[in-house]
Amino acid sequence: MKSNTKINEQTKKKTNPELVGAIIAAKKNESWKRVAEILSSPRKNKREENLTKINAEAKEGDVIVVPGKVLSMGELNKKIKIVALSFSKGAEEKILKANSTISTIVDEIKKNPTAKAVKILE
Repeated sequence: MKSNTKINEQTKKKTNPELVGAIIAAKKNESWKRVAEILSSPRKNKREENLTKINAEAKEGDVIVVPGKVLSMGELNKKIKIVALSFSKGAEEKILKANSTISTIVDEIKKNPTAKAVKILE
């Protein structure tokens, strides 16, 4: 587990304001700290998940957090909520077509500060 100091040091190197905002919001809340650790990591460790993996890992009604970008490869056939830093256009269309919902990490932290019933894909 990273310390807040290490997360702060790594965050200073980030230039994307959306990413920095998500890291700051996540590190302030102990329940979301793991997301801050992943997002503050170097770019070579960047997370990208396809709908195929999300569909395999999720159960109906789950809240899935992807600390990175959701890509459109595969299909989604469950009604779930996907929370991520960003979504490809194709992924966004497929998720909404499957009657699932999408949200950004910052918005979800505001709505669910205790990270209740949240599953982080790592």
